[in-house]
Amino acid sequence: MTSTTISTEPNPSDLPEMEPQSVSDAQSSQPESTPDHALGQDIQRIINTARTSPAPTWGAWTLSGLTAVLMWASFTPVDFGPLGWVCLIPLLLLVRIPRATRLMYTATLFGGLLFTIPTLQWMRLGDPSMYIAWIALACYFALYFPTFVFLSRISVHRFRIPLPLAAPVMWVGLEYMRAYLLTGFSWYYIGHTQYRWTELIQISDITGAYGVSFVVVMLAACFTDLLPMSLMKRLQLFPTNLTPEEQNLDQIGRKQLIQTAVCLALFLSVLGYGYVRRGQAEFKDGPRIALIQGNFPTSVKHDQNQWRSIYLKHLVLMGAAVRHQPDLVVWPETMFRWPLVDRNGKTNEQLQAIAPEIPLKKWNEPSVHKTLTNMSQEANAALVIGLDTVSAGDKRVEQFNSAVFVRPDVGITSRYDKIHRVPFGEYLPLRDTLPFLQVFTPYGASFGIQPGKHAANFEYQDWNFAPVICFEDTVPQLVRSVMNQSSTAESPSAPIDCLVNLTNDGWFHGSSELDQHLITASFRCVENRTPMVRAVNTGISAVIDGDGMIVEPDVFIDGDNQGRKSFVNPKTGRWNKSMNAVVIDTVPLDNRTSLYTKYGDWFAGFCCFSALFVFFMGLLLRKQKTAAA
Repeated sequence: MTSTTISTEPNPSDLPEMEPQSVSDAQSSQPESTPDHALGQDIQRIINTARTSPAPTWGAWTLSGLTAVLMWASFTPVDFGPLGWVCLIPLLLLVRIPRATRLMYTATLFGGLLFTIPTLQWMRLGDPSMYIAWIALACYFALYFPTFVFLSRISVHRFRIPLPLAAPVMWVGLEYMRAYLLTGFSWYYIGHTQYRWTELIQISDITGAYGVSFVVVMLAACFTDLLPMSLMKRLQLFPTNLTPEEQNLDQIGRKQLIQTAVCLALFLSVLGYGYVRRGQAEFKDGPRIALIQGNFPTSVKHDQNQWRSIYLKHLVLMGAAVRHQPDLVVWPETMFRWPLVDRNGKTNEQLQAIAPEIPLKKWNEPSVHKTLTNMSQEANAALVIGLDTVSAGDKRVEQFNSAVFVRPDVGITSRYDKIHRVPFGEYLPLRDTLPFLQVFTPYGASFGIQPGKHAANFEYQDWNFAPVICFEDTVPQLVRSVMNQSSTAESPSAPIDCLVNLTNDGWFHGSSELDQHLITASFRCVENRTPMVRAVNTGISAVIDGDGMIVEPDVFIDGDNQGRKSFVNPKTGRWNKSMNAVVIDTVPLDNRTSLYTKYGDWFAGFCCFSALFVFFMGLLLRKQKTAAA
């Protein structure tokens, strides 16, 4: 390929005419530069500026927007998973080019917003005040897009790391950071788009869901490296004058062939691993579970006049389930509306000192205990019930979002208090330091629950159940911790047979949040090789096996009598939501163990360390270059 060259020598015919100078004038002008020499310097400066000037910004805006649209369509509500393999290619082209275009990072930031704002729009449905939180989270999430391009460019162009290695390491490192920063947001990992490809996602029991993201980004980067330079020229990603490095981008040589072979080999190895691991599964019948799903918006839940109707509806649904003789019945999060009162071993004097406004008879009220015990005995099954707990702390009254375990023989035996609280939904961060943050929550200034202190193990017959509440089933490090901690003093080595999730998604009015919540939860089952059952107010309740497969239940009861036979709409193939229903199935117990449960996020942690190393080294090199200049 040839490139246009510009001579550095000025053409005399192009120069303006010069006034004649006398010898004395010429001598008196020394040692200053002659006009010809000064003009030559100006022309040289113009030529150098043209050679080093960046490409126009149009290409960056186009590619950032294309990535945003394709990425949005790969997740719910469109949920077209194959787009997950190609959605990052436009963004990766901005990494591949040696010189950044004009306003490239501004364009990628706005491209990120074009993805995050419509993707997270379901947040606004909870309450008008949540509009602010929606936009704030979308802006925060969007920052990861220019950060990814920045880190990947440093890796590729300064440290000469191949794009198919640099891009997935940086992407996974940022996903891992997102799982922890600002209490964590482990939604919309690029690997989640592949939840239907069951064999591919089995690598999660070694690397977590991050391994699936790595493979997806790796292949996208490999394909990006093979795209012809003519395409990038049409997208105006290059300035007028090309450097030797830019001219060589069109050459597919030995390096690109080796990269492609390695990427394909790694992809096939991951896929082969998935087939092997699925073949090792020996699912055995476990407990028979009945999942009760009401259909109540959150506004109704907070109306005390509606508590009785909520209770009666769930009781009717449970009555329909009992005919199928379940071993365990699960109600959704906080759907038993009367709080459980716990004295926590405090004397009357201590209770009066802690909460003088609460009559002592309230601390001794046995009605909730009796009601739950009677329900369990009448169903002849154990219950996991979501409710609020009011507990006497050492210095004040504490409130928890809880799951209580009730057995027909002994009544309430244990309780799990939610550990991972939702900011602005269940507590207000920095309430005393930054009181203006109150505008982000629909509740009053005194709202909030305390975090639970430890995981729980609900033991019944020969089975052990580990409860998680609401969004906790989307947090990989938390579910792994629950799996490792959920044992009792009587049986410290008892493995967890089944995860039990209690959720209230009535905030989101049947939006795509319900679908994405279920998809994200399914990866926890693969990571820990443990099935999960989910009882969700408004939906989507489900049984998920250790392969991450959402199981078609043995029995589905349409509580609205609309003739629906399943959660899946046969006409659209999508999940039915916002309905009263019962799911009854036998839990498929998994005989396999998980390296992820044992060793945790070693893979994503290494990627995060690499991303931080590249960031700080990039800053150091830039500082040294500036100092040398």
